[in-house]
Amino acid sequence: MTATVTVGEFSRLTHLSVKTLHHYHEIGLLAPVAVDSSSGYRRYSTSQVATALLIRRLRDLRMPIPDVQALVSSTDEAAREETLRAHLDRMERELAVTRDVVTSLRTLLTSSPEPMQVEYRYIPPFRAYGVRGHVERPEIGPWCVDAFGRLDALASAHEIRATAGATYSDDFFTEDAGEVVAFLPVAPTQEPADGFSLVDLPGGYFAITVHVGAMADFDRTYGALGSHVAEHCSVAPGPIRELYVVSPGDTPDESSYRTEVCWPIQQIPLP
Repeated sequence: MTATVTVGEFSRLTHLSVKTLHHYHEIGLLAPVAVDSSSGYRRYSTSQVATALLIRRLRDLRMPIPDVQALVSSTDEAAREETLRAHLDRMERELAVTRDVVTSLRTLLTSSPEPMQVEYRYIPPFRAYGVRGHVERPEIGPWCVDAFGRLDALASAHEIRATAGATYSDDFFTEDAGEVVAFLPVAPTQEPADGFSLVDLPGGYFAITVHVGAMADFDRTYGALGSHVAEHCSVAPGPIRELYVVSPGDTPDESSYRTEVCWPIQQIPLP
């Protein structure tokens, strides 16, 4: 047996505020079973309590409203499970990022940075398969997963053995969006491949240091290397390069990652 209750009583039954219930009604997420035409008072059925509690828990998990609507309205159990699974996977990734940032923050506050080793190197010009894009900084992770996934597949298909890397334009740092070029070095005579451009990277001098581990502390490496260059070298125009010596495609162990950060300089400074 079911009964209808006022919006205030339904609020007490579900721990959803009246304001929230009004909002859910307006967006079509949870409509009352009846609305008085003269007073506008809403009434809900006690049979809606379970749905309201489900919505509340999903929103507590920060599931976006469109996904909540899709899950609540669907009668396809497999589709419901897939929507929930995808959201929980996103939350687990966010939690992993949060843990990394907390660890990095504690390290930043409680320990002094280890001495940085800087190597000066001339890198000759070379040709590479490239994936080019105008990338917003918050999207760099997914963009790199896609770009280097494609390059890794190409390397396997053509048996290319080379260290992949990327260049980052100044705008990527100063404007939070700019050109990024993921590249895979190839022989000068390499033929074009479908879906990839051939890019020619210029030679030049670089101050280089190695970032060890995951990317949570990457800004510290940039800060230290950039400071070293400002204090000891003359900066050259051109994008910063990163060379992924040991990357996520090589191992799932983040502590094993090795990334060479290459800062362009005019020439190798005298000792």
